Amino acid sequence: MLTRLERLERRLEEVNRLLSTEQAARDQAAFRRLNREHADLTQLIGHFHAWRRAIADVAAAETMLDDPEMHDFAREEAAAAAARAAGETAVLERLMLPRDPDDDRDVFLEIRAGTGGDESALFAGDLLRMYLRFAERQRWQTELMSESVSDLGGYREVILRIAGDRVYARLKFESGGHRVQRVPETEAQGRIHTSACTVAVMPEADEEAEAQIAPEELRIDVFRASGAGGQHVNRTESAVRITHLPTGIVVECQDDRSQHRNRDKAMKVLAARLKDRRQREAQAREAAQRKSLVGSGDRSERIRTYNFPQGRVTDHRINLTLYKLERVMDGELDELTEALTAARQAEQLAAMSEEATA
Repeated sequence: MLTRLERLERRLEEVNRLLSTEQAARDQAAFRRLNREHADLTQLIGHFHAWRRAIADVAAAETMLDDPEMHDFAREEAAAAAARAAGETAVLERLMLPRDPDDDRDVFLEIRAGTGGDESALFAGDLLRMYLRFAERQRWQTELMSESVSDLGGYREVILRIAGDRVYARLKFESGGHRVQRVPETEAQGRIHTSACTVAVMPEADEEAEAQIAPEELRIDVFRASGAGGQHVNRTESAVRITHLPTGIVVECQDDRSQHRNRDKAMKVLAARLKDRRQREAQAREAAQRKSLVGSGDRSERIRTYNFPQGRVTDHRINLTLYKLERVMDGELDELTEALTAARQAEQLAAMSEEATA
C-alpha cells in the first residue's frame, strides 16, 4: 500500500502541473476529469500525509521512553499517535478501494408500477417526487425523459435523467423492488394494502456506445402522441418508439413536440438500458461466486419497505430501519445512501482481506 500511495503522490504533482497549463481548459471534458482526479487525490494524499505525521510522532515519542522523567508522557504520546495512525490507515484503505468506473456518470432513473394496481402507480409518483427532492438537495439537474400516466394521476412508468456530481455513485443502490404498506386513497374500509414498484438506476452510456448500436438492429416507429398537449399532439407524428431487435428492449418517448428530440431521448435511454443489461449479466456471473451484501441490482429483489402506519423505512439488505418516513419521502435519503455505500465498502475490504490471506 505504501508503494502505491507514493506513486499516487507523484501523480498528484503531475495533475497539478497539467491543470496549470494553458492547454488544460481547451478540452472541457478532459479538464473536468482532471479536476475530479485532483479532488480525489488531494483527499487521499492529505490522509497519507496525516498518517506519515502520526508515524513520525510515534517514533519521536518512543525515543523518550528511556528517560525516566519523560516516560509516562512519552507513553501517552506514543499511544495517541498510534491511534491516529490506525485511524488514518482505515481511511486510506477505504479511499483506495477499487472505484466503480461509472460512479461519475449521470443516470437514467426508471420507476415502474408493479403489484397493487392504481395504488402502485400512485406510489410510483411518490417515489418520483422523493428522487426529485433528493436531486434538488444535491443541486443536480433533472429532465423528464418519458412518462406513462395512470388514470388517478400516478405513473405506470416514468424515466428521469439526473445529471450532476457523482450521481451514479449516490443512487446506484436504489435499483430493485420498493414496497409500500399504507391505506390507499381508494380504500373505503381503511385497510392497509401492500403495493410495489421497481426502480432501475442506469448509468448514462457515452456517445461512442450509442453510436455502436447498429441501425439494422433497430425498428423505429413514429406515431401521434397521446395525453396532454392540446391539438398539436393530435396533428403531428412526434412520438417515437424504438425496438432493439436482438434484445427486444423497447423505448418510447413522446413528451417533446419534436420527433427528432424524442428520437434522441429514446436512443440515449436505449443505450443506457443496453449498458445496464450487460452490467447486470456480469454481476450475475460474479454473484455466482460471491453474493453481494447490497444486492446485485436485480429488479425483482425487494430492497426496501415504506410502512406508512408505523412511519418507518426499512432497507432489507443492511437491516437498517429509520423512523422518519415523511422526511425520507421528502428526499432526505443521505442516511440510507451513505449506509449502503459504507456496507459495500466493508464488503470490499473483507473480500480484499480474504484474498490477502488465501
